Amino acid sequence: MTDSAAPHDRLARRLGLRGAVAIGLAAMIGAGVFAVWAPAAQAAGGWLLAGLAIAALVAFANAGSTAQLAVRYPESGGAYRYGRERLGAWPGFLAGWGFVVGKTASCAAMALTAAAYLVPPVWQKPVAIAAVVVLVGVNLLGVTRTARVASVIVSAVLAVLVVVVAAGFAAIAGVGWGGGSAGLGGLVPPVAAPPAGVGALTDAYGVLQAAALMFFAFAGYARIATLGEEVREPTRTIPRAIGVAFAIVVVVYALVGTAAVGALGADALAASVAPLVDVVAAAGWLWAEPVVRIAAGVAALGSLLALVAGVGRTSLAMARDGELPRPLTAVHPRFGVPHVAEIATGVAVIVLLLVADLRGAIGFSSFGVLLYYVVANASAITQPAGERLVPRWLSWFGAIGCIVLVVTLPIWSIVAGGAVFAVGAAVRGIRLTLAGRRRDPGD
Repeated sequence: MTDSAAPHDRLARRLGLRGAVAIGLAAMIGAGVFAVWAPAAQAAGGWLLAGLAIAALVAFANAGSTAQLAVRYPESGGAYRYGRERLGAWPGFLAGWGFVVGKTASCAAMALTAAAYLVPPVWQKPVAIAAVVVLVGVNLLGVTRTARVASVIVSAVLAVLVVVVAAGFAAIAGVGWGGGSAGLGGLVPPVAAPPAGVGALTDAYGVLQAAALMFFAFAGYARIATLGEEVREPTRTIPRAIGVAFAIVVVVYALVGTAAVGALGADALAASVAPLVDVVAAAGWLWAEPVVRIAAGVAALGSLLALVAGVGRTSLAMARDGELPRPLTAVHPRFGVPHVAEIATGVAVIVLLLVADLRGAIGFSSFGVLLYYVVANASAITQPAGERLVPRWLSWFGAIGCIVLVVTLPIWSIVAGGAVFAVGAAVRGIRLTLAGRRRDPGD
């Protein structure tokens, strides 16, 4: 299908339910599902699945608030737009700033992660740069092309995750071929004397920290909201797309997490550098190991595709309000995409790839995405009864849950995230001060 012309200043509504779900799934089922289990197990130990449940509950509240806001504001920008409209310019700016900066770094990390899985070390940086160029090119051809590629990637990754789950349950049942297994004991938290005092607090803190780490893997449904200006029948399609994508991911993560903990046990899972590869190995399915590694690389590419789309749309929304340079507001007359914003995103990612290896240095992304949803939930709380799709208490639960998870993140994530937001606030403060002086030279 050929994309038709779009108005010069607005994005075209071409995305249906299936495409929106595909982009949301590509954003969520990225490289995180292949890697998040080890650090989460380090934090929560045998209570990993409890951490997953908490992450899912907070994410569910956030998804409800996001869907409700997207119906009222079916525009590009996601929580940036919601915060600006409901809470004021500063909260909106900080949500958008954290998203754009954090997710640009995440784009570089996803490109490097994909290359690390797919090619030898000497080729990783060139392949990462090539991946960015190709996927930015896909996005420039129109949102329908983005959705089609995302659908293909998601289908392939889900098929491999089915293999991982089958291998994990085979290992649990002890019917694998030549692999070791933690057996059913891996699914049961260690039974000891009931912890008290400091021990109980430490256990609870570990479970919450695991939830904060795993929440990051749920957060891709916001990508659907950032595309709100391009979705057909947005008041109907966006809530359904968020709900469907979120439900699929919860089921997938619950099955994968259960298989991983059950097949390896919490200690081995915490020590693993490639958890899902180790799951298929535990069942003796050695043929599946390279398949899982390739799927992890492909999943990272899917996440990169959705991230570029989300950063481009949020940059467009911020530029329309003068928070970013005005040229980023340009919309391609044929393909109906924010082509300048997406090209700028691609250039920024390539620069990051050339100067740094960000695979281990994007802790602030978890910090940023949680505060992003604090703004979204706080915005949803202010909506009147006539606009509500979810009860107000659910938005309160989402906001409080995000704040709790923020403070349980590793300290380096909090410091890095705080620094990013402080820089953004300083830049905006200086810009507003200079703009005020230009309006009134006597000040």
